[in-house]
Amino acid sequence: MAGRSRNTPDQQPSEGEGLLPADYDLADLYGAQSGDEDPDDTAVLIPPITLPSDAELAAAALAVPLISRVVALARWIAPHREVDEHGDLGEADRVRAARLLGAEDPDEDDVVEAMRAWALACDLDLVETGTTDEGTHVAIPGPDLAAVEAGEPAAVLGLWFEAAELVRELAAEAESVDPEVVEGGPDDDGEALAEVEDAREQAAEILDEALHVLYETTAFAEPGAETVPLGVLAALLVVPDGQEPDEEMLGEITDLMVVLDPMLGDLAELGLVEHRPIDPDLFEEGEGEAGAPGEAAEVVDTDRPLTEEDAARFGTVRLTPLGQYAVREWLLADGYDAPLVGDLADQDGPALLRALAENGQLFAEPELKAWLAARDPRDAARELLAGARGRDVQSPVRRYYCVLGLGELGEDAAPLVREAVDDPELGGLAREWLRARGADVAAADREVALWRVIDSMAAVMLLTAGEGGRLQALVADLPVTDNPASYFGEVWRVPHPMTVEVLEAVGELHLDRKVAKEARRAAVRARSLRGQTG
Repeated sequence: MAGRSRNTPDQQPSEGEGLLPADYDLADLYGAQSGDEDPDDTAVLIPPITLPSDAELAAAALAVPLISRVVALARWIAPHREVDEHGDLGEADRVRAARLLGAEDPDEDDVVEAMRAWALACDLDLVETGTTDEGTHVAIPGPDLAAVEAGEPAAVLGLWFEAAELVRELAAEAESVDPEVVEGGPDDDGEALAEVEDAREQAAEILDEALHVLYETTAFAEPGAETVPLGVLAALLVVPDGQEPDEEMLGEITDLMVVLDPMLGDLAELGLVEHRPIDPDLFEEGEGEAGAPGEAAEVVDTDRPLTEEDAARFGTVRLTPLGQYAVREWLLADGYDAPLVGDLADQDGPALLRALAENGQLFAEPELKAWLAARDPRDAARELLAGARGRDVQSPVRRYYCVLGLGELGEDAAPLVREAVDDPELGGLAREWLRARGADVAAADREVALWRVIDSMAAVMLLTAGEGGRLQALVADLPVTDNPASYFGEVWRVPHPMTVEVLEAVGELHLDRKVAKEARRAAVRARSLRGQTG
């Protein structure tokens, strides 16, 4: 796979040109499909996905018409069938094969489609060809046919994935082939073929980047909202983060839509994507002042809002679960970390919280749910609390995710949480959690309460890198008294690993200038104390 895309679904250019009516906003094409996730999160980590079981994926693969035709042909030739020296069926058998695949009175197109399936069956070794001792050329079923027909997941997915790799390669190759070059004379063959190879590599890179964007989009999308307008997909590849498209970019978006459309159609035939192609009526048919061939016609009424049907005419695409499976395999092969939700289910609580603290912003909630589902609630609570202890820099985030997990467990966790009310690191968390659920537990002592304030703010700072409004809201809600010098005189002594950083954030963000000043003074003292004790 190519490197990650320049954009994510939350960053959409404003309008398209060419195929896209200039009066329309790409956000109208995309609707409300983008999620709330921070798009910068994907710069480092591929978002996790949830895949169906291998058995379900295998069933979906066998249901792909092209795969079912390949399997039917392999079964049909048993125990063997004569072929020519190239492994091709004779004329009569070609017609029989087309009839086998559903054509009652096969015409030339039916035969061509049957032979496409035959070629794929041979490429996948589901049909093997050879020569008998008597010199007869024959085709026989490959050794994996029985396992594939039995629906064995490993065999079926192996077959389908091999087909997916072939189709992915051929889609890029077909897009890059210029008939004039292919049919050109021998004088410029070398240069022309080099141009074709460069074009093939470019097409392959474009397709890989598009699949990567679709993978991320599908991971972030709400269920049922995974379909992406082709114009949005192209814009996500063209427009740099945070920029609005200029005229040149708008032209590139249209060009890219036209390039991607047939390649995605090829992938759809194997079930990698669901694809609605660009409506051919959007293109000018004739030449002249109205536009050259291939330019988009103004066929959409720009005086009314763009409907879903209008948007669909520009082409749409959705990555299927099979497509997610394939793209993930390609990402892994290229060295990306492409996790699945539930990958941490066999880890203990401390390992789970460490992993979430490192990169859990993208998948904490589903990963926690998968982890909890595999455990007795009390055992889970015990492990989470054990993993939340510590005073290292990442410990506030571990405690943050511990609270999320305890919240999922609810009252089942209460007995274990109650045991932690006097813990020096968990006591504030535990008392806060229990009191929020109506338990008769005394509030934390002053020192513990202040430590908990610092810990909570530190977790948000680490999770958000100080961006967004969450930290600002916490700073605004600090329980500062009318005497901020007295309040911060206590806070700077709190023995938390991030006391300094929290006080500096308060000094920068608090809207009350007097409070901000005292926070900055306290931060200086806390830093001095850290130097003395460090």
